[in-house]
Amino acid sequence: CTGNGICKCRVCECFPNFTGSACDCSLDTFPCMASNGQICNGRGTCECGTCNCTDPKFQGSTCETCQTCVGVCAEHKDCVQCRAFDKGEKKETCSQECMHFNMTRVESRDKLPQPGQPDPLSHCKEKDVDDCWFYFTYSVNSNSEASVHVVE
Repeated sequence: CTGNGICKCRVCECFPNFTGSACDCSLDTFPCMASNGQICNGRGTCECGTCNCTDPKFQGSTCETCQTCVGVCAEHKDCVQCRAFDKGEKKETCSQECMHFNMTRVESRDKLPQPGQPDPLSHCKEKDVDDCWFYFTYSVNSNSEASVHVVE
């Protein structure tokens, strides 16, 4: 009974807060709590202590990550700029504010990851402080780890 119940006559009798034939399904909703206080950000159901996102645009452990929503590029522009080029508005605070993603430099735009990979991907084109365009992609994997690829 996975340590969450007692086996009686080959049937698991689950402790409170557990269910399932092997008591392997937690009824605890705390792991599903999003930062806004809603279960699964109001965009999914909490099943066995894990969010099952019902809105396909949202993903992540609490359905809070939206790769295709407007603003992903603008939101990360300053951090990508300071990490990749050591300039921009967050240059002075880069090491404190902008270490939340893994960054990979690529030689050209055709070396950027392309759509069709398992993790949703945002292609970004932003202007830097010198009014030059720079290109990057932003994606989040199933472990909620952010990854940025930026053209040198």
